[in-house]
Amino acid sequence: MTGTLDITIEKIKKSRVSDYDINNVPFGKCFSDHMFVAEYADGKWQKAYIKPYADEPMSYATSAFHYGQAIFEGMKAYKNEAGEVSLFRPHTNFERLNKSAIRMAMPEIPEELFMGGLMELIKLDTDWVPTSETGSLYIRPFLIATDEAIGVKISDTYKFIIISCPAGKYYGEPIKVLVETNFYRAVKGGVGFVKAAGNYGRSLYPTKLAQQKGYQQVIWTDSETQQYFEESGTMNVMFVIGDTLLTPALSDTILDGVTRSSVLALARDWGMKVEERKVSIKEVFEAIEANNLKEVFGCGTAATIAHIIGIGHNGKDYALPPVADRKFSTKVDETLRNIRKGKAEDKMHWMVKVI
Repeated sequence: MTGTLDITIEKIKKSRVSDYDINNVPFGKCFSDHMFVAEYADGKWQKAYIKPYADEPMSYATSAFHYGQAIFEGMKAYKNEAGEVSLFRPHTNFERLNKSAIRMAMPEIPEELFMGGLMELIKLDTDWVPTSETGSLYIRPFLIATDEAIGVKISDTYKFIIISCPAGKYYGEPIKVLVETNFYRAVKGGVGFVKAAGNYGRSLYPTKLAQQKGYQQVIWTDSETQQYFEESGTMNVMFVIGDTLLTPALSDTILDGVTRSSVLALARDWGMKVEERKVSIKEVFEAIEANNLKEVFGCGTAATIAHIIGIGHNGKDYALPPVADRKFSTKVDETLRNIRKGKAEDKMHWMVKVI
């Protein structure tokens, strides 16, 4: 039961979990037994139910397909050595989803509905949470417009759905990135600060071009001057120059990443110098030339910490310090993993126990 709606639960007759080695599956390719669905119509949330994971029939005229009212979140559940399952900072994801909903003219989701549906779903599918050191249950809440009509307008009906999948490491190896100055992830006044589906669709072509040149991802620059770094691929980006952790300041073109804020909180707790401000291409390459750039990494829910070992710009490749020499990001990665797995004190109170 949530404070908003009763949740009807239909359990799967036989779990599919034994069909997979959940500690060794490709990211985002196999899904757990159940899904949570809530329906919005006539100005209110009307139904909430959990049922076996299955394809949903949809009209080809569904509004989300044509006009882009589609937002999502990415979050994870972890299992500790005692078999207890906890979520990492779920209320932060809830708040960000509603921030996205407001910007995309979609209905906000009541906290009781989001948290109630999430907790009930994960309780049913705890057997799908990997036990490996780097394993987790990746959780995808999303909200889509469902009006069956062609015509540009705000939809009157929506579905909020949560699905999940066991996951290991997103990037198996450190990555090389290409500085992108021809295409832009976001522009001022746009939707770069929310998790709108279209943000990711627009990134695919530039990423494809970079991959054809031997890079795994791009590092985005600002659309006004092309002189400042913003994000890397689908992650926030951070730099350690000298004894200072630098990351682009939040704006309407940069996503307020949950992992980003967690890394910054740990750095400050450890007494490290932290600067959230514009980070220019010039200062980063000058730091490389002066051997003062110690670390570059991306951070996000899927990847957690993704070490960047090379940056391409204007036909030149810049090699970065080896991962073995990276004290800060290695410590952050290990600390976050230990907090999530119950091996370190959760003094920030980030973990929310499910069962």
